[in-house]
Amino acid sequence: MTGSDEDPRVAELRTAVSRLRRELAAHPAEFPDRGIAEDELAALAAMTVSGIPEVPRLRRSLLLIAGSIGSVSALAPGLREVRSAVEMFGEPGR
Repeated sequence: MTGSDEDPRVAELRTAVSRLRRELAAHPAEFPDRGIAEDELAALAAMTVSGIPEVPRLRRSLLLIAGSIGSVSALAPGLREVRSAVEMFGEPGR
């Protein structure tokens, strides 16, 4: 980024999501919920384009992604990175 007003949390989330999307695309094994993970990662990527994402939606996507790829150990580091980026947004308002 070059001098933009972008929230650093959004930039971090975008980077983490992009990395996990690349890792998932390169992962050779097929698994039943791969499409769900791909769809939710695409949704997260779209959220980073439109400003500050809604925390409940971020958390929902994270849960779906974790449930979809949680058993694929090769993707665990990328998933942890996305989780950390989502957690930077804090708890959803109640």
